[in-house]
Amino acid sequence: MLPNALPAAGAEPHVPVLAREVGELLSVRPGDSVIDCTFGAGGHSRLLAAALEGRGHYVAIDRDPDVRPYLDAFARDLGPGIDLRVHQGPFALVLRNLAATGEECDAVLMDLGISSMHVDRPQRGFSYAHDGPLDMRMDPRGGESAADAVNGWDEADLASVFQRFGEERHARRIARAIVRERERTPFTRTMQLADVVKRAIPTPSRFGQGHPAKRVFQALRIAVNGELDELREGLVHAMELVRPGGRLAVISFHSLEDRMVKHAFRDAARGCICPPDLPICGCGRSPEFRVVNARAVTPSAAELARNPRASSGRLRVVQREVRA
Repeated sequence: MLPNALPAAGAEPHVPVLAREVGELLSVRPGDSVIDCTFGAGGHSRLLAAALEGRGHYVAIDRDPDVRPYLDAFARDLGPGIDLRVHQGPFALVLRNLAATGEECDAVLMDLGISSMHVDRPQRGFSYAHDGPLDMRMDPRGGESAADAVNGWDEADLASVFQRFGEERHARRIARAIVRERERTPFTRTMQLADVVKRAIPTPSRFGQGHPAKRVFQALRIAVNGELDELREGLVHAMELVRPGGRLAVISFHSLEDRMVKHAFRDAARGCICPPDLPICGCGRSPEFRVVNARAVTPSAAELARNPRASSGRLRVVQREVRA
């Protein structure tokens, strides 16, 4: 945990991933405007806000109502010189609304996926290791839950989600087992689903790659929360908001997320798009952004020793070009 990054009373400790690298690569300066798209427990926000040195603007976004105590603690510690605005909702929607008003910022951070406070709270339904209601919604106040999905989607849709979002090679077997089980007893609990997934996977495949239900739970979470669609739209609006010289940083934990970020950044940093056989550029296109780190930054050995959950983290950063 970062110095002074204390959680609200009664909350679990939170360790922000790649915190030092985020601070260095976003290069927030006093007086800047910063947007944190996924506030969570506020670990990254405290680091970035400290770099403002008491003056500037900070926008904190999160769709999860459970982050409210962390936001309140963060607001109390900010001091009067920093203008704080809080938005509760999907970050893609908030960024779109901000961009529509013509707002600009110097730094944007997206820390994707779920946090420790989701996994370590069985009542949220994200964990395959602890029993709880089968929910998985980032905002549990509305929308389709994981229970709704496994009880209501047809076998083909379930298999498609498991294969696409979880890269689960036994997706069809698992989907078939789920449909067979729900005809007897509807799914309501996480351990109920985890047990069915485990039994559906051939015995030799249950060992060596973590918990057998890990990929299915990941796929359901991504699908229920529309995470890839939100990321795709959010990247577009985040880049609209970044002013010349400003930077956008994204931490991803899934190969599909990282690939989407990599391609979006590559396209934004691309100049001429004319066919290669044209002797002279006819499009006149100049790169809007510059890729700051050609290869994704990954956690150090020291960080992994402190926080093994950081192992799949990948950080990519782009900077909007400054025109003469």
